[in-house]
Parts: sequence; structure tokens; C-alpha cells
Amino acid sequence: MSLPPGMPDLEVLDLLASVGELGSLGAAARRHGITQPAASMRISALERRLRLRLLDRGPTGSALTEPGRAVVDYARPILAAAHTFAAGVAALRAADRPRLRIAASKTIADHRMSHWLTALREARPEVAVALEVGNSRQVEAWVRAGQADLGFVEGPHPPAELGSRVLGADDLVVVVGIAHPWARERVPVTARELAGTALLWREPGSGTRDTLWEILGAQTEPAPPAAELGSAAAILATARTGMAPAVLSRLIADADLRSGALVEIPLTDAVLTRKFRAVWRKQSPPADPADVLIRCAERFEQRRAAD
Repeated sequence: MSLPPGMPDLEVLDLLASVGELGSLGAAARRHGITQPAASMRISALERRLRLRLLDRGPTGSALTEPGRAVVDYARPILAAAHTFAAGVAALRAADRPRLRIAASKTIADHRMSHWLTALREARPEVAVALEVGNSRQVEAWVRAGQADLGFVEGPHPPAELGSRVLGADDLVVVVGIAHPWARERVPVTARELAGTALLWREPGSGTRDTLWEILGAQTEPAPPAAELGSAAAILATARTGMAPAVLSRLIADADLRSGALVEIPLTDAVLTRKFRAVWRKQSPPADPADVLIRCAERFEQRRAAD
């Protein structure tokens, strides 16, 4: 069924209702983001279309005439239906928006994810992303359980039972606070010496811990930790006191090394490095937009490695 001829548009009816509610053409214009002269012209055009005088305009404000009040009463259910329609369409758009649930290790979340997500946003601005942060083993567990579509972890080996792709490498560095004896001596250490030293360790499940344990364990059984701490920030703060050495991602330690709060101790006979990996369920290989994010991460890491 077609609309009858001469039907006014909803915006001018909403403007008229605002004039009746606020008692002022100027206030109604401000609510609708237009000038008062523009609002007056729209109401005048509506009056001509309906062939009714809808407003009494005076020096102290504007008031609806009796026909104006009747028109607003007729318009209210139409305006309410329009708001319901607009909300429903917005909900449909939101439901149809591509969504990507990702999980990332703490180092990657803090030092890489913002760059990767910025690149994804440029390529696919319509994608809605939800990010969960944990250590590498937690991320792997979330991916296996289907709680994340895609995970990003660091460590020496690809995780069991998951598909994976190497994105780049991350260097680990041995650091001490300036009050530690190693900082004064500035003498390089061997992997065996490092293994025999009580270190500040990350918690079990950390990719940093797994990488370090494998490298040092190839030399000898690592000494009991000086402390096990659940975040890189806690390790940084403790290392600054000189309590014990720590092994951290260079990404995390860089600011303290540049400021002099921490001192890097060279390792003579081992390279401390680990891989950044994307991981996913083998039965659900990455498709758009997960595949787009992986490619964005790869390109970013390739540029960083080339610099």
C-alpha cells in the first residue's frame, strides 16, 4: 500500500514535537542541530503542506496551536515506530558485522598487538575485535577450547595439537639492577653460569619461561628461582632493586636499559631467542578476517626485522 500524497517527512514532525516539548523554536533547533531560521523555514513549509497553522510565534517563544497539538499527537506513534525501526536496523548491522575473537600472550598484547590491530583496521575497518590476554599456555588452552578464534603466543616450539605459523622472533636479554654485583663487574656469563644462578622467573606457562628453561636446561638443571612473578612488570620492578638477575624480552627491558635502570649482561655461548606464533584449531584454519590479521602481523614483523 502506497503512502497518501502530501505526507510530511519524519524529521520535520520530530522538530514540531520538540517545539511543543521545549516551548521554543530556538531550543528545538539546537536539539536537532540546525539554525533557528532553518527550523522556522521547515515548520512554515510543513504548515503550507498541511494547510494548517501549527505554531503561534511570539517574542517570548513559540507554542503549538490546537491543530499543532493534534498533529503532534497523531505523529507520536509514527515517530516512536521510526525510532524502533532505526534501532532494529542498527542491531541488524551490528549482528552482521564480522567478529574476531583473539587471545594473546602478555608480551605480544603489550608490545605488538596494537600495531597488528592498527594494520587490520586499515585493511578491514568493519571487523569487530575482542582480545583476551594471558600467558602462552592459557592462550593455547583458550584456542583449543574454542574460546578464541585465533591465538598469539611466544615460545621455543609450536604447541601440540594446534596449527601454527611463525610470525617473527623476539630476543631475550639477561638484565640486572645497578646495585647487583654483575652490574659493577660487567663481566659476560656463560649459559651454565646463568643456569646455576637463582633468577627471577616468570610463572609456569609463560613463553619466556619455557624458552629459557629449554636453553638453560640443555646445560644443567636450572637453580631454584629467586622468585616466581606473574608479570613482566613485576620482574622489571624486582630486577631494578638488584635482588637477582632476570631474563626478559628486549621489547620489555628496552626502556630500562636505555635509562640505565637495568644493565644488560652479555651471554657468551648461547643465543636467547624465541618465536612469535599465530595458533589456531587445526579443524578451523584461519579464514578472513583471521587470515588478514596474520598477514598484517607477518608484514609488520618483516619490516621490524629489516630495520
